Amino acid sequence: MRIEDALRVAADADLDLVEVAPDAKPPVCKIMDYGKFKYETAQKARESRKNQQQTVVKEQKLRPKIDPHDYETKKGHVIRFLEAGSKVKVTIMFRGREQSRPELGFRLLQRLGADVADYGFVETSAKQDGRNMTMVLAPHRGAKTRAKAAHDADAPAPRVNAPADEAPTETQN
Repeated sequence: MRIEDALRVAADADLDLVEVAPDAKPPVCKIMDYGKFKYETAQKARESRKNQQQTVVKEQKLRPKIDPHDYETKKGHVIRFLEAGSKVKVTIMFRGREQSRPELGFRLLQRLGADVADYGFVETSAKQDGRNMTMVLAPHRGAKTRAKAAHDADAPAPRVNAPADEAPTETQN
């Protein structure tokens, strides 16, 4: 069909002539409502973005000289983040003379990685970056779905009917 004929048919139908495949020989055009087409394309793009998984990276900061109880507390936070399905960036911050002993931070990160091995794995091993040493832990596959299932199981079931002994009573004045 010639372009002039296609434009006339589109104008008669109160629609637009849209070039769908410009690289094809001959180019492919469709008669459609262009505003509706743009809207539907935007809706599909929005839907695909909504279905993508967002990776959340939590950060936990430690010092090389950390007390055992503080270490256990920080480890508990890391475990909670991994169970929720988030990645965890563990940072060891060195100050002053601590910078001359990076092996302390390395051993601490290795110990933490071993302690949380049941909940996640070391995605990026420990590496020095200026005054800090970082390591990234990622949850095992399916950790987020297990956490959601456990959360749903903990939620109380909705009450359908109140027991008879809890029914409201009328009082005489």
